[in-house]
Amino acid sequence: MFLSLRYSFTFFFILLLLSPSHINASTTILTQSATKIAITNHNIIQSLNNARRGTKITGISQFKRYLHRFGYLLQKSNTSFSDEFDATLELALVRYQRNLGLQVTGKLDSNTVSQMITPRCGDPDTNDTTPHNHNHHHNHVHNVHSTKNFVFFPGKPRWSRSMPMTLTYAFSRENMIHSLSKKEIIEAFQRAFMRWASVIPVSFVEVSDFELTDIKIGFYNAEHGDGEPFDGELGVLAHSFSPEIGRLHLDAAETWAVDDFRSTASEVAVDLESVATHEIGHLLGLSHSSLKEAVMYPSLRPRDKRADLNIDDIKGVQSLYGSNPNFRSEWSLESDMSANHGSGLVKHLRLASSLIIIISLIHSLCS
Repeated sequence: MFLSLRYSFTFFFILLLLSPSHINASTTILTQSATKIAITNHNIIQSLNNARRGTKITGISQFKRYLHRFGYLLQKSNTSFSDEFDATLELALVRYQRNLGLQVTGKLDSNTVSQMITPRCGDPDTNDTTPHNHNHHHNHVHNVHSTKNFVFFPGKPRWSRSMPMTLTYAFSRENMIHSLSKKEIIEAFQRAFMRWASVIPVSFVEVSDFELTDIKIGFYNAEHGDGEPFDGELGVLAHSFSPEIGRLHLDAAETWAVDDFRSTASEVAVDLESVATHEIGHLLGLSHSSLKEAVMYPSLRPRDKRADLNIDDIKGVQSLYGSNPNFRSEWSLESDMSANHGSGLVKHLRLASSLIIIISLIHSLCS
């Protein structure tokens, strides 16, 4: 089974895969929005998996709207999609699968459908097509330019201040949630900001003036004035804006959690620190990574936590701002050694370390 049983009614169709008694001739796809796909009948899964060019299946249009919304399928209107599996859908699926690190089949296979229903960031994640129609005056996410797995926004924007840099942030008093205390929310964001500050020469300071701060954080429901309405529980979790706009919006309808989910048994709980860390990456200039272990990977399943920066995240943000002088990791140390003394020295040091360990073991066995 390709998703855990804990993923709420949105993932109900997965349970149906386990029971042949639920199979019948009808197939149903609930079309809630372009960002959410819910299937309530087993039969549709096999039909989708077997779909080829020319096949018509009721509900295919919802997948087209989804791919259009996140930048993979080019079409002027997002309301006139057909239910035909055509060449444009196949190409969009290939791009989506390649970009999300999935097996490239060009089909609506179970792994691809599973990925599509996994909660995610609202920012598009493609690097070779034009995403859905944002309000251009927001300078939001459009085409992105990729290097390695990490990805930048067009033009590689960054906060253009002298180093070391200080950015301020504040929370909207009118747009907060009450399921968590303000202290819990603030501390989750402090940890998220600290993760990025530990690897680049940028510090983040909380201030009270929401209007004059660099970064504005708030929880919002549905339509909230930026042209990208939230879709309720799961679906899109949050979205943010490229430098130097500095707006970070979270869906107030989510069941936000902290402290490794110890305080909630909800099957649809979402880790606030993980999402905050991801969205701060956007604020700094990173788009979505195709590396599943990276913080900047676009999706996050309920009750999962992915807040630790991956080497891919670190390399990406350091290419924009440079390295925090106090930052040292095994990767950065080896890079420095390789650059200054040649890669051979690194190999010799590794060999020496191994020999020391072996000698220590022999000594302990003999004593």
